Amino acid sequence: MTTSAEEIKTSGGTAMEQSEIDKWSITIYPDGRNLPDGSGTAKIGKPLYEDQCVDCHGVDGDKGIAPRLVGQMGYQEWNPHPLLALTVAAWPNTTTIFDYIRRGMPHHSPKTLSDSDVYALTAYILHLNNLIGENDVLDRETLKEIEMPYKDKSFSAWDLEEGGEIRGKPLNSQ
Repeated sequence: MTTSAEEIKTSGGTAMEQSEIDKWSITIYPDGRNLPDGSGTAKIGKPLYEDQCVDCHGVDGDKGIAPRLVGQMGYQEWNPHPLLALTVAAWPNTTTIFDYIRRGMPHHSPKTLSDSDVYALTAYILHLNNLIGENDVLDRETLKEIEMPYKDKSFSAWDLEEGGEIRGKPLNSQ
């Protein structure tokens, strides 16, 4: 049985207009869907990082009170504590880095950065991990094209298909 949104009755709340829903529908998918307009480079991102990020992540992104952004690729072969072992370079998709910064950073005032600021900070972090050059431009097209070094070592729930497959293999296969 399929139920449409118009058929659902609740005793509280107010139905949201599509414009209100769109305002909060900001998920960036691994394939780049929902990436906004804007652009940035590591060169532009460096002063933003120094102003917005250095207090928590350290001058070089590896020695702060918050998780490391830079360094060895991570995983437990480096350190048994996950927050100390994992770095951004261990994330499977660059789009996830962008999404995380856009949603939750800076920690003291999330969602205050412009989309171009987020592209620039993402570029700076990727540059610190030697994944792009200082002047490489990140935007909605180029960001999703960068291959992360540990992508194949990661499991992605986004790869699940309706038929119950993970990367082309049935879930119940051994």
